[in-house]
Amino acid sequence: MTAPDQRLVRGTAAIVVGLIVLRLVASAWTPLTFDEAYYWMWSKHLAGGYYDHPPMVAVVIRLGTLIAGDTEFGVRLVSVLLGLPMSWAVYQTAALLFGGQRVASAATLLLNATMMAAAGTMIVTPDAPLLVASSLVLYSLAKLLATGRGVWWLAVGAAVGAALLSKYTAFFFGPAILIWLIAVPKLRRWLISLWTYLGGVVALAVFSPVLLWNSEHQWVSFIKQLGRARIDHFNPAFIGELIPTQIAFATPLVFILGAMGLYALVLRQSGAWPARVLISAMLWTIVAYFLWHSLHARVEANWFAPVYPAFAIAAAVAANVTQWRARTQRNVDFCMRWAGPTGVVMFTLLVVQANTGLLSGYRRDSTVRSIGVGFTEVAAQIEAVRSRVGATCVLAPDYGTTGWLAFYLPKGTCVTQINQRIRWINMPEPTAANLAGPLLLVGAQNASTVPELRVRFGSIEKVAQLTRKRGPLVIEPIELDLLGDIKGDPLDRSPPPELGGR
Repeated sequence: MTAPDQRLVRGTAAIVVGLIVLRLVASAWTPLTFDEAYYWMWSKHLAGGYYDHPPMVAVVIRLGTLIAGDTEFGVRLVSVLLGLPMSWAVYQTAALLFGGQRVASAATLLLNATMMAAAGTMIVTPDAPLLVASSLVLYSLAKLLATGRGVWWLAVGAAVGAALLSKYTAFFFGPAILIWLIAVPKLRRWLISLWTYLGGVVALAVFSPVLLWNSEHQWVSFIKQLGRARIDHFNPAFIGELIPTQIAFATPLVFILGAMGLYALVLRQSGAWPARVLISAMLWTIVAYFLWHSLHARVEANWFAPVYPAFAIAAAVAANVTQWRARTQRNVDFCMRWAGPTGVVMFTLLVVQANTGLLSGYRRDSTVRSIGVGFTEVAAQIEAVRSRVGATCVLAPDYGTTGWLAFYLPKGTCVTQINQRIRWINMPEPTAANLAGPLLLVGAQNASTVPELRVRFGSIEKVAQLTRKRGPLVIEPIELDLLGDIKGDPLDRSPPPELGGR
């Protein structure tokens, strides 16, 4: 490696480390989202699967809290640090597929500039480990292509298995790899190679805890997630949301480069045919499905996480491999120069806005409901009321509030969701003493008007009205109701809709 290349590698590594430090600082400052609090509860009772997702997100959180405790920083620590192997894998993949340190450095920096990588690893959801596993899948396939050694199929299988342990979207890697093998003549030999199928066995073995868990729970997680593909009606309005949200998640300049790179891979013959097909297949297979899905339901922006390593490499191809006309090249150079700073500014502004509301003049925005700003103060007030009325357990009507209460109330406080018991099937049930009552229900509506509650409780008394706030903005009202005179089981144990419940 030449001296300039060494300087480039060191500079890239320094920038990546700096961005990870920024994310760690933001992690410590920002309250948990309700999904993170929910997954944190999973992490206290690790299992082979859960109602919503496979278990990798719980494992990531568990590792972080073992190091840094049950804090926002601890919950997010390992997820943020996973940006290091993700960056390494993308760097190596780009270098293997398209040659040279410049395209590798560009791919790494462009991926880290995206909101998907920055906010997507800071906020711990199943998409965070999936993003990292997707990078490792690409790297393993690139090594297979570069070396021609079948043993790399074992690494492919392990990486795909890890992706499947993260989120079921990883099933699309199978068709994408098959398309790649068929489209590249020299790779078709792998279709009849024992190594390929051994890689499949490895992926299945890594994924087997999820299969075993589902087999013991009526396949409920598969039914829930795969049921999303069912189309009952068409509503093409959702397609209109896809491009704007992806421009935001990719950041505008990276999105422009990525779109140009995808065009170049198909029509400008930028790079060798096997490399071009690999990047295109890994991206368009998943994109095609979500375009189809958007015909009947909303596609959340973070669902595209597994395509981002390939998208960043495509963007780097546009910036460093493809030959453009002079005017276009100037635009490409501008995007490459400012993509990183733009991403840092967007991430910083998002964190400031989510925590303070300053940028919107303290008005409501899309972050106020999902991020637990103000919940520390509300939890202290709830605990004061709970102590005053002598409630033996705190109940919540949804999984997000349940997670927040469990995280922010004093440790050891009995907290449980009053319904949707399938979500907590891996966790110990509240004891009889916990449910003896009286019980404190935390909700947003007048509990005395809810028929299901009136059936199970003879006494429903409103004991407090609280508000969760971000600065002067009232995010939501929170009503506390004391439930007494319990008639039988206080918890609604109806099966979930996937298993014939309501």
